[in-house]
Amino acid sequence: MDDKTAVDEADRALKQKHRAMWASGDYPALASELVNDLGAILVEAAGIKARQRVLDVAAGAGNAAIPAAMMGAQVTASDLTPELFDAGRHQAADRGVELDWVESDAEALPFGDDEFDAVISCMGVMFAPHHQAGADEIVRVCKPGGTIGLLSWTPDGFIGKMFAAMKPFAPPPPPGAQPPPLWGSEDHVRELFGERITDSHAEKRTLAVHSFHEPADFLRYFKSHYGPTISVYKFLGEDQEKVKALDAALTELADSFGDAHGDAAWQMEWEYLIFTARKARA
Repeated sequence: MDDKTAVDEADRALKQKHRAMWASGDYPALASELVNDLGAILVEAAGIKARQRVLDVAAGAGNAAIPAAMMGAQVTASDLTPELFDAGRHQAADRGVELDWVESDAEALPFGDDEFDAVISCMGVMFAPHHQAGADEIVRVCKPGGTIGLLSWTPDGFIGKMFAAMKPFAPPPPPGAQPPPLWGSEDHVRELFGERITDSHAEKRTLAVHSFHEPADFLRYFKSHYGPTISVYKFLGEDQEKVKALDAALTELADSFGDAHGDAAWQMEWEYLIFTARKARA
């Protein structure tokens, strides 16, 4: 086996692990119950319009793709995990829109150069392990002058801190893989795209999450619904000492990000970055 073949096989194995991770739990329910508004927020920030051809990269169940289609755009929702598509199709049908659903790797999109008027990703491409490859593909398939719109959790926000808290309990990342929340760093995203974009704008915002009554509710929910959390606990297996330590770390973290707020007995604030730009014309 030559070096290239070995690298290709390792990459396929990694992507299969990612697919299985996101297929575990119930990410469509989580997206609908906790972060449903973020897709429409990204679509608005990206200025998606009717008759545009739009690609949603790592679309999941269509959290952003469906709102884009509701604007009258011609939307392709692509994702490595087609197990999520059935929930997306049901949601799209309920809202009276149709989309194309395409199984694809964010780091090797099966589309032509300059094919889309807009390329968006809502908490999606950030989870592809090789950030530069994901950014390169977004630029490649976007038309010159077209829109790029990204919404990503920040490193210093709750989800970024959650990944940091899980890291000591998780298996070592594969060579070259980068932490997902780096996509929520404006400097990192600008470095990924470089001079290939113009008219860029970055803005941090927070999402109010009031679905949990206390930190223990958050822990139970994420242990049963969120693929990355499920995979870390699966890795720990029957090591009850480490399981209890991770339980404590995540509960403490949730408590530090939650507080009584207005009419809600307990509310969390999750920070994210919206980044929009245009692909530079040659």
